[in-house]
Amino acid sequence: TAPSSPATSSLLDHCKANPPTYVFVQGWQLLALAVSLFVPKNTKLLWFLKLHLKRNIDNKTECGKYAAYCERALERTILNGTREVKPSRMEVLSILLKNPYHHSLPHSIPVHMLNGTYQVVGFDGSTTIEEFLCTLNQETGCRDSQHSGFTLFSDDPIEKDLEHYIESQAKLCDVISKWETALREKGSGKFENTRVIRLIFKNRLYFKSFVKKESDRERLLLCYQVNQQVVQGRFPLTKELALELAALMAQIDFGEFYCDKNRGSGGTTKELQVLQALDKFYPFRYRDGASQEAIKHLQTGLQEKWMSLKGRNLVDCVRIYLTCTRKWPYFGCTLFQAKMKHGENTVLPGTIVWLAVSEDSISLLELRSMQLIETYMFGQVLTFGGCQDDFMLVIASDSAIIESHKLLFSLSKPKILEITLLIADYMNALTQNSASLSGTLSRNMQPDILKATPDHQLHRNDSQIKKRIDS
Repeated sequence: TAPSSPATSSLLDHCKANPPTYVFVQGWQLLALAVSLFVPKNTKLLWFLKLHLKRNIDNKTECGKYAAYCERALERTILNGTREVKPSRMEVLSILLKNPYHHSLPHSIPVHMLNGTYQVVGFDGSTTIEEFLCTLNQETGCRDSQHSGFTLFSDDPIEKDLEHYIESQAKLCDVISKWETALREKGSGKFENTRVIRLIFKNRLYFKSFVKKESDRERLLLCYQVNQQVVQGRFPLTKELALELAALMAQIDFGEFYCDKNRGSGGTTKELQVLQALDKFYPFRYRDGASQEAIKHLQTGLQEKWMSLKGRNLVDCVRIYLTCTRKWPYFGCTLFQAKMKHGENTVLPGTIVWLAVSEDSISLLELRSMQLIETYMFGQVLTFGGCQDDFMLVIASDSAIIESHKLLFSLSKPKILEITLLIADYMNALTQNSASLSGTLSRNMQPDILKATPDHQLHRNDSQIKKRIDS
């Protein structure tokens, strides 16, 4: 044979040599990501993988530490099931930048509260939202979500003021990955390094029977959530009551108002604080378009009421605030602004109303006064959900001539999905907690939090219904 050239000989020697250490580390990093996504379907291959991980575990070497993490992650994936989508950029960077062996939960993310604080919570590649919430509730002093009604929402990667409820069985890493994918598609395939998913912890299901056992933290967060409704005009109250509630929230948020006239620059600072409180806690509709003189009058009124609360601690103010706001019959309801397209004679087509969803009923409220128009108990609801581009309710009729009547409301697709799932979850909770409802509710769909499709219909199977509703 012809003698090999020096270049070929050098290449062969290089191939025979062991690769550098960082190549092995990269291989283990890849495996660390893969074991959280899926497990081998072949039992023999799974057995070999477990054996390989066990043989390589060593807490003194970098590769051995990755092997130890992979073993833990594999067991978690076997327990919780495989993932739906690829890893997110956040998950990949977390694995690459630090060895996950040193942390029982290799990833962490802040959860934002409505009072402006946040709680950083750890998770791994297999953590479900239910598990994540359990940890969050323990760290924040809240009851479990089934009793408190508090759960996780995410912001929308595209729409600024849109939030999405996250299903409890979803895996957090899948949620983050879907969010990043939607953001990247919006940006024509480019990553926006400055933006990450924002998780929000707030109340979704409100049960009157569980109010007595509320924790102090739950009451505080509920105050801020009700305040959001007040500021946005989703709560009926007079200007005087609005000022009283704003003063209570100022005392809760800023603390006591000290008016020290002896300090030269203190006056301007206090005026600014009162203006901030007015902006954060007073209904926008009552100050929109107001003159400078009217705003000054509101500032003075708020300052006086705030000063009158001197000596009241946070717990007292929270109790007073909730006692006052809970007098409204629809406290705790989730409100949806909708346009009536087809319905009863009580509401003309084209009229904009509030759909108020509570633990046992759906109510129609007048837009401005928020006075009751009609209430439909869940026992009367035969069918509900998306119907083409509208939200549909089919209500059992009291008339012997007509078996049912259909109501159609114009809503955006994300809101149709939101109200449909909310009603379904309230109905499920009602059937679980009491025997007052006969029949069962089927909810087989697994909706994508970022894609609301036109039709989201859910049906109650009731033994009394003998004929199908012709929609």
